[in-house]
Amino acid sequence: MSSSHFTATTDSIAQALEAKTPSEAISILYCIIDSPSSSSEALRIKEQAITNLSDLLRQENRAEDLRNLLTQLRPFFSLIPKAKTAKIVRGVIDAVAKIPDTSDLQISLCKDMVAWTRAEKRTFLRQRVEARLAALLMENKEYSEALTLLSGLIKEVRRLDDKLLLVDIDLLESKLHFSLRNLPKAKAALTAARTAANAIYVPPAQQGTIDLQSGILHAEEKDYKTAYSYFFEAFEAFNALEDPRAVFSLKYMLLCKIMVNQADDVAGIISSKAGLQYVGPELDAMKAVADAHAKRSLIEPFSKVEIAHIAELIELPVDHVEKKLSQMILDKKFAGTLDQGAGCLIIFEDPKTDAIYPATLETISNIGKVVDSLYVRSAKIMA
Repeated sequence: MSSSHFTATTDSIAQALEAKTPSEAISILYCIIDSPSSSSEALRIKEQAITNLSDLLRQENRAEDLRNLLTQLRPFFSLIPKAKTAKIVRGVIDAVAKIPDTSDLQISLCKDMVAWTRAEKRTFLRQRVEARLAALLMENKEYSEALTLLSGLIKEVRRLDDKLLLVDIDLLESKLHFSLRNLPKAKAALTAARTAANAIYVPPAQQGTIDLQSGILHAEEKDYKTAYSYFFEAFEAFNALEDPRAVFSLKYMLLCKIMVNQADDVAGIISSKAGLQYVGPELDAMKAVADAHAKRSLIEPFSKVEIAHIAELIELPVDHVEKKLSQMILDKKFAGTLDQGAGCLIIFEDPKTDAIYPATLETISNIGKVVDSLYVRSAKIMA
């Protein structure tokens, strides 16, 4: 049977599923979508055909065809409820996102859909596509445009009090400010996301994202113990969902252990039931860092260096380097000593300022002021 004879029926859907090649199935599904029937049953079957077609086009890496599909479906969207339209549009955009090297196409597609939704006055869908567009712009390092888009969107969504979308947008704003190295604004946006999330049910994936961002911000402030607890929560959420961000959270957990001098715990975490699922080059690298930290062959500076090695690095004669180092030590520009017998430079730790001496001087000074004050008062009384 020619693909042009297929109509919006369950038999047509079944024949598309049984097609011998993807191209044949795609052709049948296009015919189902293009069929003129608009009964409630036909519309339901067309929705199914759109879902199947999106999956096939994604598997075949036909991103441009997915974009054209959304344009082709605009007349169909006027026949179905707005909520179903939003689901289909977001499904197609998600399908494009799963195809490699399509970031520019995704941005262009989202901009097209924003323009269409604005013209059709579909506010609910527009706001969600704009949020997706802001995320894509941030990933593309177009921070200025992303921030401008988010600023207007946040005000609009707050007026509507759409808490679920507000959590997404505030989280995105936090990530954006963090990318711009504006830590205070990143923390403020994350606090706003948490406040909105506390008022509603938040899906586990979204809660995991909040915990992951919280951990990142705490780690940036060198509060590694708190950061570890957030990364652990994020890991548990993503691991349960089989989300690829689980290994990302796990790596952060291991780094936090290293930063608080608990590198010995790294091997135990990796060999745990949850950790074994993610064994591979990424965790091997983290274990190597932990081993290097334990052996003090990473992070800490050397305390003893051969003078000949320094001379080789800066390409100067050894006697000249030795003389210069000696002068620097005498001038107190460098804390260390020369072991000329071994031909080494021994480096001292930076001396810590004793806080007792200035504090004692300040106390004595204050006592002196009190004594002077008492003397003045007693002189007035005696007079």
